[in-house]
Amino acid sequence: MDNSIKDHWNEIYGALDTDELTWYEEIPAPSVKLLSKCHIDKDETILDVGAGASTFIDYLVNHGFKNIIAADISEIALNKLKERLGKEKESAVRWIVDDITRPVHIQNLRDIAVWHDRAVLHFLLEEEQQQMYLSTLRKVIKKSGYVIVAAFSLEGAKKCSGLEVKNYDQNMMAKFLGEDFILIEYFDYVYYMPSGKPRPYIYTLFQKK
Repeated sequence: MDNSIKDHWNEIYGALDTDELTWYEEIPAPSVKLLSKCHIDKDETILDVGAGASTFIDYLVNHGFKNIIAADISEIALNKLKERLGKEKESAVRWIVDDITRPVHIQNLRDIAVWHDRAVLHFLLEEEQQQMYLSTLRKVIKKSGYVIVAAFSLEGAKKCSGLEVKNYDQNMMAKFLGEDFILIEYFDYVYYMPSGKPRPYIYTLFQKK
């Protein structure tokens, strides 16, 4: 695990309340919209990569999904999410502290029905990091499984939380995932930070052949 990156995110999550984070969503509407297109059973496995303190996990638990995995490099972030959910709901989630660019635990998962990533991929600037992300995704996602990835669009921010990012459009995302994945849907989405500043995203939904 890259301890410098781990420390970076632990520091951010430790310093701010969840609703003060620049990417906080009270309602994860774009992710929910794409999840609804997946038509999966409630007992199929959903992996949230870079879950952080995301309200997407709350949504999944509250809507009866029974096989939820929340993974993040920051244990502090996941602990905040556990605290918000409470003991009973927390027990409905499998928790993994891991680095997607050097995965130890995530790479051992199998038969993932939905891979959900809101704003992790765009932080991976090095080819080696991107390829590890991709090889892990291909390994764990099941045949006909779905991939939801959201990243800063070409019109979006060039930095976030003090880090450089790589911007994407749907064609770049499709090229990255490769011919084994079919682009089902995509849309531009402007997220407004707690400060009121706009953050243009691209949201994509793919299905594995």
